[in-house]
Amino acid sequence: MENNFDVIIIGGSYAGLSAGMALGRSLRNVLIIDSGKPCNRQTPHSHNFITQDGKTPKEISDLAKEQVAKYETVRFFNGIVVKTSKNAADFNIETESGEKFTAKKIILATGVKDMIPDIDGFSECWGISVIHCPYCHGYEVKGKKTGILSNGDLAFEFSKLVFNLSKDLTLFTNGECTFSEDQTWKFNQNKIVIEEKEIQKIVHSNGQIEKVIFKNGDEKKLEALYAKIPFEQNINTEDLQLELTEHGFIKIDHFHKTNVNGVFACGDNTTMMRAVANAVAQGNFTGAIVNKELSEEGF
Repeated sequence: MENNFDVIIIGGSYAGLSAGMALGRSLRNVLIIDSGKPCNRQTPHSHNFITQDGKTPKEISDLAKEQVAKYETVRFFNGIVVKTSKNAADFNIETESGEKFTAKKIILATGVKDMIPDIDGFSECWGISVIHCPYCHGYEVKGKKTGILSNGDLAFEFSKLVFNLSKDLTLFTNGECTFSEDQTWKFNQNKIVIEEKEIQKIVHSNGQIEKVIFKNGDEKKLEALYAKIPFEQNINTEDLQLELTEHGFIKIDHFHKTNVNGVFACGDNTTMMRAVANAVAQGNFTGAIVNKELSEEGF
């Protein structure tokens, strides 16, 4: 395999593959590096993506990779990037297994890593019945006995979306709540229960939540639980001294450029709108912008 490319895309899921297609169709010499472990690999079905609604995430990504691979200037490498650096002319990429590549431009489509809380059963249910997005999963659990694991302003705003889908709603703050008096009054008006006891365990059957057990032994039956949990970037952002937003996302401008010239980012690592359709749209746009920049430089 050649080691020098026009563009290296780090991350080969929906955003990365979409960017790769745009660049492949523009005859750019592209390498897509991916570990094959997307964050939604446990999710049984993907929704809210027109033409793909109800398919498994793997079905969508496998078909996408098959279609991108038809463009002869696009190559794939299975691996994990451990180091990125920049010299006067190029970017240098090193993988965990020691391979080294260079590129004129880099697209970061690396997604994020969810920080799973220390609750027994949480990871087994994550993406199945413990879910993150009402647009991706809400219709399938509409009207069910539903919970939200969150606190403060984030929980208050998020509850408005979920309340539209289920009126049998409990807020689990997993400790002392931090709601204002006005927020608490609003919850009471809508008969939303606030549960402050700390959760010890999620009882489930093959990832389908049945109830939560609190540390004091109390129980609460549930059929679905939305969880707003922290995350971290999948790539070392300090290598290139990438600027992050106050919420921990890679900061980009309207053209998906980062603060580092020649480095672009798209997908879940840049936005709280974590959805397959959004990642595909962002990747397509980023690929077009990178091609435009390369065209201007080479003209």
